[in-house]
Amino acid sequence: MKDQKITIETARHRLARHIRTLRSAKGMSQESLADVAELHRTYVGSIERRERNVSLDNIERIAWALGVDVCELLKP
Repeated sequence: MKDQKITIETARHRLARHIRTLRSAKGMSQESLADVAELHRTYVGSIERRERNVSLDNIERIAWALGVDVCELLKP
């Protein structure tokens, strides 16, 4: 039997995936999301690229800007 590697999606990956999916579904650019959330546009991009460990305060800002509950951004 070959060794099988199990990949577990981290919270950072889930957050990035949900932000990108919700933002795209709403027709928002990273820049427009950043404007509504009062964050810098490059910061939003770095979150989506999973380069940042985001604070809860900023997750709340992004959720509010996307019109969803924080739980939506972190669900599996």
